[in-house]
Amino acid sequence: MKDFIGSVAIGVGVGVPTAAAAQGPSLVPWPDRVRALFPAILGVSVGGGLAIGSQVQGLRGFKALAAGAGLAGIGTAGFLVAKNKLSELEAQNAQIDECFSRAPTDVYLSGSVHSAVDYSLLGREGARFINSVTTAAHAQALGVNRTHDPIRVFVSIANADSVSSRVSLAMSELIRNKAFDREYLLIQAPAGSGYSNSTPVDVVELLSGGDCASVSVSYGLLPSFLSLTRVRLAGETQLELLNAIDHELVGRRNKGKHVPKILLYGESLGARVQQFAIPLGSADLDKYSVHRALWVGTPGGRASDAFHRFCARESVTVDRPEQIPTDTDKRVWFLEHDGDPVVRFRPDLAWAQPAWLDPELPRGRNIPAEMVWNVGVTWATVLVDTIFATNVKPGDFQSLGHDYRADLGAVATAAFGFTGKLTAEQTKGLEVLLRQIEVARAQKLGEG
Repeated sequence: MKDFIGSVAIGVGVGVPTAAAAQGPSLVPWPDRVRALFPAILGVSVGGGLAIGSQVQGLRGFKALAAGAGLAGIGTAGFLVAKNKLSELEAQNAQIDECFSRAPTDVYLSGSVHSAVDYSLLGREGARFINSVTTAAHAQALGVNRTHDPIRVFVSIANADSVSSRVSLAMSELIRNKAFDREYLLIQAPAGSGYSNSTPVDVVELLSGGDCASVSVSYGLLPSFLSLTRVRLAGETQLELLNAIDHELVGRRNKGKHVPKILLYGESLGARVQQFAIPLGSADLDKYSVHRALWVGTPGGRASDAFHRFCARESVTVDRPEQIPTDTDKRVWFLEHDGDPVVRFRPDLAWAQPAWLDPELPRGRNIPAEMVWNVGVTWATVLVDTIFATNVKPGDFQSLGHDYRADLGAVATAAFGFTGKLTAEQTKGLEVLLRQIEVARAQKLGEG
């Protein structure tokens, strides 16, 4: 009985201050209900875990605290998985929006009548990406000369039953459209759901005069935070695609034919996936003839740290467009918000104070001055931050958390080597146009 009372006392003694610490600020805004419930849930989870752990041989002291934090993490993950009902999510993402129910007629788009890609299997994100291609009217509005109709290739996980067959289908689309005759070929690694951000592709299409192609091969239908088990499969997809494209480039060089400038783009889990496919950093960038690479909001962790080190000599990392160097021609760019919880979240945040919360160092943008590190608590706080890291309102571009829309126009322009292609007036016009394109798309989808 005394042991039981002692365990309860331990649980309360740690759970109450944990709940108090959990009332501190976060990196991004939360819904009021989550903000109100979080301290109590975390306090009970950690306190309860400690109380239970203190009764189990070998789980005393700090190990009990770890058990409590583990229980909190497992409970949170289980709640999210149950709440989102994975099969239902996959079914929803496999459906094409009503406004895009008809296959495109443009010969340069996957899923058209000229394409071997079955449009009905592209899924929601694939259809959105294909149907978001920029037009001659967009180029005219920006005042740039359009010389070609852009090529967009998308292959979904449902279009073929293996990585090799999906990559082969993508390659057949690129070859069918003579994509290797274009000036630029952008390879985008999609997020877990197949989401491929159209904005950086829009920038390349507009600033190249349409003399470009883009390709994206998906590996799932679930949001990125539920697709972490697919990183290896996704990395294999990217690696096989890179190898297939490189094989085509070698053959063209041997025949004295034109080869396009290879651009890489990945956002969020897509960035991690593309980096997973290039484990040696700059060495493999040379191998795959990469002209420029832009990775946005890469999830944090040791793998991210290692990749940054691999590319350190030829990379630049910015939080926002104002930090774009005026005298650099680096080919590797990282766009990472100081206050992006997806970038900041990592396992060791549970037991080690990170530099970005060191009270002796300057704070990054959008990191609250009142935010302090607490063992376990900060890890749980930033975990919840990741859930609410992207609060997208069409046309309302916010340079906050995991929302990079306000930064992508300028950063993609610099990262892909288009600096100096536009006048000051056109540069401002590009930002306005990108917002207009998104608003028009959202209105078509009924989201505006």
